[in-house]
Amino acid sequence: MSTETPVAVTGAEGFIGSHLVEALVASGRRVRAMVQYNSFASHGWLELLAPDVLDRVEVVLGDVRDSGSVRDLVAGSDTVYHLAALIAIPYSYRAPRSYVDTNVSGTLNVLEAVRELGIPRLVHTSTSETYGTAQTVPITEDHPIVTQSPYAASKAGGDRLADSYHASFGTPVVTLRPFNTFGPRQSMRAVIPTVIGQVAAGEREVTLGDLRPTRDFMYVGDTASAFVAVGTAPAEKVVGRTFNAGTGGEISIGDLVRLIGKLMDTELLVREDAQRLRPAASEVMRLVCDATRLREATGWRPAHSLEDGLSHTIDFFRDPAHLARYKTGTYNV
Repeated sequence: MSTETPVAVTGAEGFIGSHLVEALVASGRRVRAMVQYNSFASHGWLELLAPDVLDRVEVVLGDVRDSGSVRDLVAGSDTVYHLAALIAIPYSYRAPRSYVDTNVSGTLNVLEAVRELGIPRLVHTSTSETYGTAQTVPITEDHPIVTQSPYAASKAGGDRLADSYHASFGTPVVTLRPFNTFGPRQSMRAVIPTVIGQVAAGEREVTLGDLRPTRDFMYVGDTASAFVAVGTAPAEKVVGRTFNAGTGGEISIGDLVRLIGKLMDTELLVREDAQRLRPAASEVMRLVCDATRLREATGWRPAHSLEDGLSHTIDFFRDPAHLARYKTGTYNV
């Protein structure tokens, strides 16, 4: 693949998407980055990328829900990384149809464009939430799909479409299923930036939901490198397959909060907020990854410990210019 032939990224302005764009440019690629059209002329987190990175990025305004803008984005690329999605679980209880429109119909538009234009590879993004609460630990790709929220169901729907297009049309799709990614630029809807952001803003009482669930938290730089790994590995090793990406470790939300407090040299008081609790049957209590398949196919391994990743994230939120981009204390969804 020529380094001057662009790769296309949907959801490029988002948390993981912006880090993936950086990683792709660092690997020598040019990137065509779809940013959802908005009236604020905002390119999201791409605006924080260094000028020499942005020199190799073409920003394309569009929307994955529109088939024409998707087709225009991917035309002439050799790899498509599909990350655009609605991801906030609490809001999916309130507006489930919007999740189907973006996460299912949007994925269909990407699959159709890739199929019709003969793009050599599509990397589709799944989520560990499709597994539901772990029935066996660690979770392999053979674990049953148990969707416990409208968000998870919409992502599973996109996954099944991707599988069907490979089986039906030979579409060269590979699915990456990251576990709980965290790091700089993450939304305040997620637990780690919620805690770090509140402390960085001078608060000592943090508001959270259930502290019992355990998660496999992976630093965003490692998630980005996993995307690059499945996007560049020999086709015979990855196309038509689904790969978990995670560290294999787990920590409860309560212990995570205590660790963040220690790293920020702050004794935290945690207050439980009922608005942050999922419906009882919807809470996913345990997620821990088995990434053996990804490691064997591509050689990928995470390069950051949880503490290292948290330290990088703390440094980001302690920068007043970064913290100013958030509205601390107003993020129930």
